[in-house]
Amino acid sequence: MRRPSHLLSSLAASLGLVLSLLLAAPATADSPYERGPDPSWSSIEARRGPFAVTSTSVSDFATPGFGSATVTYPTSTSEGTYGAVAISPGYTASESTIAWLGPRLASQGFVVITFNTQSRFDQPSARGDQLLAALDYLTQRSATAIRSRIDPTRLAVIGHSMGGGGTLEAAKDRPSLQATVGLTPWNLDKTWPEIRTPSLVIGAENDSVASVNSHAIPFYQSIPASTSKAYLELNNASHFAPNSENTTIAWSTISWLKLHVDDDTRYRQFLCPGPQPSSFGQVSDYRNTCTG
Repeated sequence: MRRPSHLLSSLAASLGLVLSLLLAAPATADSPYERGPDPSWSSIEARRGPFAVTSTSVSDFATPGFGSATVTYPTSTSEGTYGAVAISPGYTASESTIAWLGPRLASQGFVVITFNTQSRFDQPSARGDQLLAALDYLTQRSATAIRSRIDPTRLAVIGHSMGGGGTLEAAKDRPSLQATVGLTPWNLDKTWPEIRTPSLVIGAENDSVASVNSHAIPFYQSIPASTSKAYLELNNASHFAPNSENTTIAWSTISWLKLHVDDDTRYRQFLCPGPQPSSFGQVSDYRNTCTG
């Protein structure tokens, strides 16, 4: 009569051991591309993220399809490869106007190339081609120390003004891109029903160069609702807001890239439902589909 009791006791002990091991096991990441610690508002607004970075200059002679450039990337390889991002300046502007984004994004776990265009007068379609050429350079021709850090399946583009319009041109030409971010974007083409790449459009309320009503908002509205998209409007800002350190641009861009390039759902909290528009805050308008 005692044997069943012993069996039950042994079974209970075994189940208890299994349960304790399961509870002690580390949590599995939702995405294999998660990089860095759990995010917070302070971490995405910080001028530097958790990764130490280094930068290297690339001569105009070594950059087929675009101008001279700077590549900024995490020094550590302990967490695996990273997504890569190309960033274009705006009309008549140089790389220096968007250079601040390089180390800010790289320190969050991305390989970033900021570049000069072949001509400061290049139109959006040409800037789209150069954004793609910059990504191709990173994944195919850059130094081994850079190229080995990149996952070539996880690529994104960012651009200011005509460079912002160029991000949509790039996504149209290469639907495999994982994300686009247009910063006060400008383009004569107002309709983008072909865009399937998750796209963040950042407009400026007081933009007199690329009015949000003529550019950013029509771009956002014309992208299909089935595509993950968001429109963020900087309160009381001008067309040139992206040309200097901007915390709102930084946190929203970081979150967008993390969510769509790294499939890191930990960052969804910052975008969905997103900031509450206010006449007194940093964001005057915010819209999204939250499909991604």
